[in-house]
Amino acid sequence: MRRRDDGTWREGDPVGDRRFLDLGEIHLERGGVLTEVRVAYETWGRLNADADNVVLVEHALTGDSHVVGPAGPGHPTPGWWDGLIGPGRPLDTERFFVVSTNVLGGCQGTTGPVSAAPDGRAWGGRFPYVTIRDQVRVEEALLDRLGVTRLAAVIGGSMGGMRAIEWAVMGGERVERAIVLASTAHATADQIAWAQAQLLAIRTDPDFAGGDYYDTGRTPDAGLGIARRIAHVTYRTETELNDRFGREAQPGEDPLGSTERGRFAVESYLDHHASKLTRRFDANSYVVLTEAMNSHDVGRGRGGLADALGRVEADCTIASVDTDRLYPPRLSDEMAELLPRATRESIHSAFGHDGFLIESDQVAGIVRGALARGGR
Repeated sequence: MRRRDDGTWREGDPVGDRRFLDLGEIHLERGGVLTEVRVAYETWGRLNADADNVVLVEHALTGDSHVVGPAGPGHPTPGWWDGLIGPGRPLDTERFFVVSTNVLGGCQGTTGPVSAAPDGRAWGGRFPYVTIRDQVRVEEALLDRLGVTRLAAVIGGSMGGMRAIEWAVMGGERVERAIVLASTAHATADQIAWAQAQLLAIRTDPDFAGGDYYDTGRTPDAGLGIARRIAHVTYRTETELNDRFGREAQPGEDPLGSTERGRFAVESYLDHHASKLTRRFDANSYVVLTEAMNSHDVGRGRGGLADALGRVEADCTIASVDTDRLYPPRLSDEMAELLPRATRESIHSAFGHDGFLIESDQVAGIVRGALARGGR
């Protein structure tokens, strides 16, 4: 491993611990500048002498840099893709130096709405609109500072897949492989429509206060919880929900009760996921990242989708989940057909969009296969 004078990492540092790097100014796609941008990131493995054995792992909407490992200080939840990284794992740390960041606009250490603005107050509702391209530019700047010259691969699912395909378009010769799971080359009207309902749920919560709720003693948990319920339904399938819950009542509750209406089991399930998210995630970040996903279109300003994807030099693996109703397989078909070098894969799952996180054995096989093929 290289020793860095700026203290970014050193021999003997515990792997997977969150670290921070200050990048200075970042110019945004829509105009304006974010000053004093800080990135939270984690690494596993060692950078080789040529600084070209790097795999960048991109998290989805409510994820962060903690891809694998237990919960602990700085990590409100265990790794969201546990089993992916380590000796002998698909991302073998005997071979690769694995990097994952918390995305720009997030709430786990990277500059976002909860961060201090130049006036010392939290950005809150003043935080600028950022795009997927802005997020990739921040990652580029981080890798430059870490001395990384080339990416052996970039891999991500859902929102992470958006950044992975954007990396393939923006990165040129720097990117050897892109592995895109359960994602798309552009946000569709259907996806934006589902997002609007979630954004309105948060923004119409009285405790949201236009995004400036940090000093009020209140948080828009009701709105964020509703947004999570809406999103979670799109992450699963009608068949799974029906087979799992049917019309069963939550134990001890009666939905037709004469004195107090109880919940159906599926309602309790959604309540549980809403409560989990509100305990660990910031509503402003949810808004910022959802709008970034709405902005996603690799063809914007590049002559359209076909021209943008047609210029990609990386070897691409495009995998969909066969039951995904949020990012249906046709969007992966579209990507693969327009890319010069693409291998099309499918994940079979009863769980819909979340299959890219749940079907770990299938994902492991796809990742191993992609890394075994020659790069660009």
